[in-house]
Amino acid sequence: MPTTRVLISGASIAGPALAYWLDRYGFQVTVVERAAGPRPGGQAIDVRGPALEVCERMGVLEEIRARRTGLRGMSMVDDAGRELFRTTGHTASGGDLSRPDIEILRDDLSSVLLAAGGDGIEYLFGDAIASLAQGPDEVAVTFHRGRPRTFDIVVAADGVHSSTRALVFGPEENFIRHLGGYLGVWTAPNYLGLDRWQVIYEMSGGVAGGIVMSVRDNTEARVYVGIESDEPPARILGSRTVSEQKQLLADRYKDARWEMPRLLEYMWGAPDFHFDVLAQIHMDRWSRGRVALLGDAGYCGSPMAGQGSSVALIAAYVLAGELRAADGDHTAAFAAYERELRDHVTASQQLAPAHKAHQEAYRASAGQQPDTHPTIIDAAFYEVVDSYTVKDY
Repeated sequence: MPTTRVLISGASIAGPALAYWLDRYGFQVTVVERAAGPRPGGQAIDVRGPALEVCERMGVLEEIRARRTGLRGMSMVDDAGRELFRTTGHTASGGDLSRPDIEILRDDLSSVLLAAGGDGIEYLFGDAIASLAQGPDEVAVTFHRGRPRTFDIVVAADGVHSSTRALVFGPEENFIRHLGGYLGVWTAPNYLGLDRWQVIYEMSGGVAGGIVMSVRDNTEARVYVGIESDEPPARILGSRTVSEQKQLLADRYKDARWEMPRLLEYMWGAPDFHFDVLAQIHMDRWSRGRVALLGDAGYCGSPMAGQGSSVALIAAYVLAGELRAADGDHTAAFAAYERELRDHVTASQQLAPAHKAHQEAYRASAGQQPDTHPTIIDAAFYEVVDSYTVKDY
């Protein structure tokens, strides 16, 4: 039987994880990535619950653990830098520190997954899918730079703004649910001397002014600054250059105090600045013909859900496993993939509205007491995290 040829669009988390499993199952795997190489930057993300087991089966768990942020706790400060509270029990970004879950920078996790795949996987950096034409037996693909090729299966793992999804399913606005905010992330020097620590800055009135945390053995810091806006992503993201996005954040925080003015100064020179919408993707189906959606491209939960990377790792394992179990029959495999994961994905996405409601309730109280659980990563959250059981393939 001929080897099944699979094209994966996207080389961040879900794409390399899927490539790893498919390569080991004997599929012929090509990954195309628009960026010229592995993308730097991004926020700290989490490998939680059953995703840890997936990573262990991949043989990368110890490497991921070695690169974890290793935060010891967090504190909150006001405009004057006065500490409002501190805890060594949890952090806003990583949750309960007593659990075995791993917080790791997005680019560090991506580099581990890319390296784990080995030489059997073909990577096409600096290119992207230009068109797809599905036939009864294969998919004809043209690229923006490379020569046209044919594949048996195409998987879109290119994020919330997936251009591959748009080619097959239609415009992004048909599937995106805007959660009313945007998030900017960048690297800065750890000039505050944070020792595996996270600081939340709360502006007057209980408004979150940003987060800064030490990373990579305290040699760097990552800064997070959000804005509330109901303006659609096409207007905020599509019509603004990176410099204009930075100016938008600078304007919104021109009256901020504590260390925000200096952190914003570092933003201007940050080469890894990332700015994106807080939104979810909701699809009635995760596949059409020979094309399937994976990770944020099919069911982004947004950073407010706190489950994106874990769900992506689990989903990559499941999709590859179902393709193996179906002996490459995409129709059977795609249907089984969705049956296996739809409930867990839905529950994970529902965490975001709960987080948003918590933030709105806190602001309504005018910040009378410090928000010691700013992302409500609590028992109900972990009930969802741990609700999925990894199956064998």
